[in-house]
Amino acid sequence: MVEKTMNIGIDSGEKNLVVVQLSGGNDYLNTIVPYQDGLYYDFRPNMALKGDDVIVLDDNIALNSHMGIFEKLYKKGHMAVLMGIGYPEPNRSHFRSMDIWHTAEPFASSSEGWLGKTSKAIDPEGKNPITAVNFGRGLPRALAYPGVSVASVGALESYGLYTGLSGSNDREILLDTVSRIYQPYSEDSFVSLRLLETGRGMLDGADLLKQAPDQYKSNIEYPEDNPIAQSLKGVAQVMSTDLGTRIFYTQHGSFDTHTKELLNHSLLWDQLSIAMENFVDDIQSMGRFNDTIIWIFSEFGRRIEDNGDGTDHGSGGVAFLIGDSVKGGLYGEYPKLSKSDQLDGDVKYVIDYRDAYATILDDFLGVDSEWVLNNKFKSLNLNKSTI
Repeated sequence: MVEKTMNIGIDSGEKNLVVVQLSGGNDYLNTIVPYQDGLYYDFRPNMALKGDDVIVLDDNIALNSHMGIFEKLYKKGHMAVLMGIGYPEPNRSHFRSMDIWHTAEPFASSSEGWLGKTSKAIDPEGKNPITAVNFGRGLPRALAYPGVSVASVGALESYGLYTGLSGSNDREILLDTVSRIYQPYSEDSFVSLRLLETGRGMLDGADLLKQAPDQYKSNIEYPEDNPIAQSLKGVAQVMSTDLGTRIFYTQHGSFDTHTKELLNHSLLWDQLSIAMENFVDDIQSMGRFNDTIIWIFSEFGRRIEDNGDGTDHGSGGVAFLIGDSVKGGLYGEYPKLSKSDQLDGDVKYVIDYRDAYATILDDFLGVDSEWVLNNKFKSLNLNKSTI
């Protein structure tokens, strides 16, 4: 029952969560490169990275050379690398696997997103229509939950409904029409409730969020031709205004690199590395880096063997947790590539993604993970202050 969330002990001083979804299936082995393992080069005669294409972290693994800021964050102890993250009985479908990550339900279908439920825990009475904000098109299932409104933003400077109408009276008439459209026709229909709450979030959040660009002051120049950089700029703008937003969601990709992987994968990490450097510098300058954790994940990794010009859908992957309060380092285990260690040609998972979620919820956001995840999962002990 929802009433159980009332005693979860939310502290308004807890962390903000910024999520970056790497859509399409990021190649684990060309992100965290087992550059000393001969099997990596045997299985990937065309796609393997070496020499100047890698940034060495230790005697076993390296980062892709297009991840410059991530090396800096790692060396400063601000980045935890979760190697071999995944879930039991992996699914190689983009849609099903992403649903599994979004709902924290690997064995059942669910319409309840883990972050939508988290938003409900943070704001049980729904007083703030922008407790969670998505930067991008549509509404990720991770943010969906009955009774929770979510604002979904393209560009903050143009955010709001019908802002181009010449007459304010015309705009108010159309806004009233949209408001009526979003009236519920069936209280027990989750689909109608989801549309209702999303629509209300769009209506209620527009006037709040449009303040952010005017109040935001920064010397950081995010590149205009970099979509993920512009999304993270929007996150920084909202974060700077103290509007009570705790969950920020963004997407980057596509990482579905079946062909031309070396070119496309490098470009995607170049974009994200530049964007992340801008964003971290920005929130550090506003004194919010200690208040913020950044979660970067993808729905699955890629196959161990390349296909000649790319890699196909796999299972075990890599995720990152970044922040001043994060205990940096390598977690999980180095990729094991021998045939006996493979799972049908894939890297086996060794970290359950729900353990990572439980860590984020319990140790950083101050939310009862057992209520959100419908089960108890172990903490990975990634918070410096709890160790």
